Amino acid sequence: MAQSDRPARRPRRITRLEVVRTEQLTPHMIRIVAGGAGFADFADNEFTDSYVKLLFLHPDAQYPNPMDIAEVQATMPREHWPVTRTYTVRYVDQAAGEIAIDFVIHGDDGLAAPWAARAQPGDQISFFGPGGAYAPSPQADWHLLAGDEAALPAISTALEAMPDGAPVTAIIEVAGPDEEQPLFTKADATITWLHRDGHPAGDVSRLVEAVKAVPWRPGRPHVFIHGESGLVKGLRHYLLNERGVERDLLSLSGYWRAGLIEDDFQAWKKDERARGSEAVLA
Repeated sequence: MAQSDRPARRPRRITRLEVVRTEQLTPHMIRIVAGGAGFADFADNEFTDSYVKLLFLHPDAQYPNPMDIAEVQATMPREHWPVTRTYTVRYVDQAAGEIAIDFVIHGDDGLAAPWAARAQPGDQISFFGPGGAYAPSPQADWHLLAGDEAALPAISTALEAMPDGAPVTAIIEVAGPDEEQPLFTKADATITWLHRDGHPAGDVSRLVEAVKAVPWRPGRPHVFIHGESGLVKGLRHYLLNERGVERDLLSLSGYWRAGLIEDDFQAWKKDERARGSEAVLA
């Protein structure tokens, strides 16, 4: 198809909500619950790793809605371009007209986490989405879930969505015991909390070793492993080649990379994909 014959790209609509309340889940994780009239614009999906692209807008700029990022970048000064940050939707409450997003708080570094730490009822929150790609397959014989704090919201939602009695092994890495959270599931789940105990976040070696130590059950597993990007390189060959996990039953991806903000991380992933690197390709 010629470039001029391609259908015009539709601008993405922004969902605009207000913070309803905040909940301190652990010393380093806070939940933002948002709702309001803008909830009518939010179209939920069936994925348990549903995510949105939070938009941090310049307070003095006027943006079109629907927003065409290409138009904004072509017509507005760079300092007015929205900054995006990707976060998992922890849950959607259709009856209450609310969504919840969990944030890992790690000091004043970054953009989204400090905003969440200061958020008050009535504050505005805007985003694109949701997107998503994973939900537990009822056809799988068993399930393997693993990740760090960044993956905990998606793992929690997946556990809640599991079929009754489904065999599940879950491994979740957190800083220490005070970062553990109650998890709910009707599955036959073995849940292991892996504590870093002073080891730096982003060192994936302990989580990689824990996944490789999981007793392998018979049958077809559905695998969801997300977190720091080193997990992909550390587990890709093991899962696909040594364990024979089917590609369409493997969700293995980095949510973040140690030392990089999201803009730089996304640029790094794009470059790695372009050269076919196993560091990002599951």
